[in-house]
Amino acid sequence: MQANLTVVVIVVAYTLFMLWIGWYSSTKVKNNTDFVVAGRRLGPLMMAGTLAATEIGGGSSLGVVQNGMSGFGLSASWYISTMGLAFIILCFLAPKFRLSEVKTVPEYFRRRYGQACGCITSIIMLLPLIGLTAGQIIASAVICSTMLGISYKTAVIIISIVITLYSIMGGLWSVTITDNVQIFLIVAGMIIAVPFALNFAGGWDAVVANIPEGTLKLLDGPGKSYGIIDIISLTIMYVATFAVGQEAVSRYYATKDTKAAAIGSLGAAVINFVYAFIPTILGIIMLALINMGKFSASDFANVGARYALPVLAMEVMPPIICGFLFAGIISATMSSADSDMLGAGAIFANDIYKQFIRKNAGSKEVMRVTQISMFLVGVVSMLIALYNTQSIVSILMFSFTLRAAGSLFPYIMGMYWKGASKAGTIASLIAGTVIVVYLEQFSGGNIFGMHISQPIIPGLVAGFVFFIIFSIIMPPETRTTELAPEEDI
Repeated sequence: MQANLTVVVIVVAYTLFMLWIGWYSSTKVKNNTDFVVAGRRLGPLMMAGTLAATEIGGGSSLGVVQNGMSGFGLSASWYISTMGLAFIILCFLAPKFRLSEVKTVPEYFRRRYGQACGCITSIIMLLPLIGLTAGQIIASAVICSTMLGISYKTAVIIISIVITLYSIMGGLWSVTITDNVQIFLIVAGMIIAVPFALNFAGGWDAVVANIPEGTLKLLDGPGKSYGIIDIISLTIMYVATFAVGQEAVSRYYATKDTKAAAIGSLGAAVINFVYAFIPTILGIIMLALINMGKFSASDFANVGARYALPVLAMEVMPPIICGFLFAGIISATMSSADSDMLGAGAIFANDIYKQFIRKNAGSKEVMRVTQISMFLVGVVSMLIALYNTQSIVSILMFSFTLRAAGSLFPYIMGMYWKGASKAGTIASLIAGTVIVVYLEQFSGGNIFGMHISQPIIPGLVAGFVFFIIFSIIMPPETRTTELAPEEDI
């Protein structure tokens, strides 16, 4: 697939604009609080945009298109809609997140349960963020190389440099502004693609006439599709990972007040609900076009079915519109990578460097260490992506599941239950981890003769049970939900 010069120019201009935003944002950053949580000044609209952009990736968007055309039909929309359900649930917890006045999740554990718990959570939350950054750079590079007709390695280097530079310059303020630009581009680009695709297919009636019966069912379609159990499982998984994932929960920490945190979470939910159907409809249209004979398997031979949308766009859309769509798809993946990179840097600097390496480090020193850490994460992620060492990415991505299984209930319940204890927290972290490792690495996802599609769910159950039992057996010395004081940096 050879890209048009207009498409290339638009994408290049977009990446330069992202770098300018990074430079502009750097002028607003004065200290570590500005850098890590944007000075706690995000309003509900900015918060909704950055939260939605962080979780809606280009890879997942193209994946939904692929699912829509490969048997899931309209039910493919649940992959993104369940993120919206998770954000609605989290809006009730949002005020507590904001009132904690922390910058990272490990900081909460340290101030609530002690240094040991803070150290453990720092490690189990840092590793997946490195893996997620590498995974997003790989996804961005594949999308970029496919759409622009450049080599994969060239795309890796370009993407890595752009993301690292604008993220390091402005921190969360830079990431927030770019996220809002990126969520607009991906939603608008996808919406604009729909009428062009419909016109190419001959209208909606022609699409309906060329898809299997039941394709437009939201639940339990004729082929592969999401059912009620799948929807509940996905929602639980998203709630767990969003609540303790630094890349997501930092947005709640960064809002100007509790009202902005709650409304912003609802706003992100609305964006997800609206957006979920757009790539799904495009996938269904693509299925109809294949059945009409306007596309065939050979059209995706070089790029794979996951990139059906770029192939369609190059065929039916004017170059200038196609350029904005491609910029949107690439930026959607970048918006996830920059958040992962910032989260990793913030945890290392605030929860490892400041706590164990240089306790008397001041605000600006910690901010510099955050930037250096982000640079190193960018370099490591680029190297992993260049050599496409999927085994390393798989190991790090596996730890993504681990971070939520044992930490969710000590984190959430610690905000409400005065009896939550250090012993219960450590027991939960161990139990959740053991169950997830067993299911994913040793049992093939089978337990008691049943196959578990989401190993995080039994991990959460184990974590909850052990947290409650050990908190009761070994209660805290002081019954309180208040966090221990700590120097604000």
